[in-house]
Amino acid sequence: MFLLAAVAVISTPGQDMLLVMSRSITHGTKAGIATAAGVSLGLLGHTLLATAGLGALLRTSEWLFTAIKLVGGAYLLYLGIQLLLTRSAQISAEASQPQSLTRQFITGAASNITNPKIAVFYFAFLPQFVVPGATNPTLSILALGLVFAALTFLIKGPVAIFAGSLSVWFRAKPKALIWLYRCSGIIMIGLAVRLAFARKDV
Repeated sequence: MFLLAAVAVISTPGQDMLLVMSRSITHGTKAGIATAAGVSLGLLGHTLLATAGLGALLRTSEWLFTAIKLVGGAYLLYLGIQLLLTRSAQISAEASQPQSLTRQFITGAASNITNPKIAVFYFAFLPQFVVPGATNPTLSILALGLVFAALTFLIKGPVAIFAGSLSVWFRAKPKALIWLYRCSGIIMIGLAVRLAFARKDV
């Protein structure tokens, strides 16, 4: 049941999925895979936070939840504005220079770890699958979180590969790539606004 529920949640389009796809299309498959790995690392961070009980703290502390979500919203807004302001000349310059996979990895991790909704989701979601009467429920939550993070990479990795296969086509059509940037930027800004007004309930 946990695996089915996790796959359903991970496959739902969201900011992480959009980020992985956009990085693959604009910078190539390796960039998308690096971003997906970063997202999974962010989930490992949320796993440790959920194990430590920060999810419960976020549910009870209004100021902490607000502070973290505003940081996350600001980061998404920054990414969205960057995409909106990108011009053909910038795309050509980026295409001629090798992209830092470390930077893509950090971008994926930062996008994920600065979303407090995920921390709250982890706190509400993972305990539901802890076996009643488990001798060490904290360890069970840690294990479930690790499995969830691994599944995330196993699902988003192939998405990166598929999106990366479109990279050459988009690069050959600068106008189409510009519109992709703009649409992605608008969606990122929308997600930033959505996160800014997010409530603690899952």
